Amino acid sequence: MPRFSHTSLERLSTCNPLLQQIATEAIKITDFSVLCGHRHKEMQDKAFSEGMSTKKWPLSEHNSWPSKAIDIAPYPIDWEDEKRFFRLAIVILFVALKKNISIRWGGAWDGVPNKKGQLNDLGHFELLLD
Repeated sequence: MPRFSHTSLERLSTCNPLLQQIATEAIKITDFSVLCGHRHKEMQDKAFSEGMSTKKWPLSEHNSWPSKAIDIAPYPIDWEDEKRFFRLAIVILFVALKKNISIRWGGAWDGVPNKKGQLNDLGHFELLLD
């Protein structure tokens, strides 16, 4: 059975407990790495300047403590294999639904596949909290 590396566990520990619940259940189904939870100011500024985020500090869900967003990737990571990211998204969305936790996926910001020109962030998930 897959399990998180020490680095993934450290990153996951910076996330909201609801995201931790989802990830802990999902790793039992499929292998993935946690790339990012909380982002401090320098990390967020770098993500924005490199086009990896559309939001400046402190407007990203990654900037809260604990983070309301998580970035993950199927393990082993192959950035060119979008199908694996879609399969991982299905697992994450299924687990969240099963746990009655509302989340939004970066591959379908508005609940439908992203339009051309929208940031297509296939490894990004964020909580939808009231």
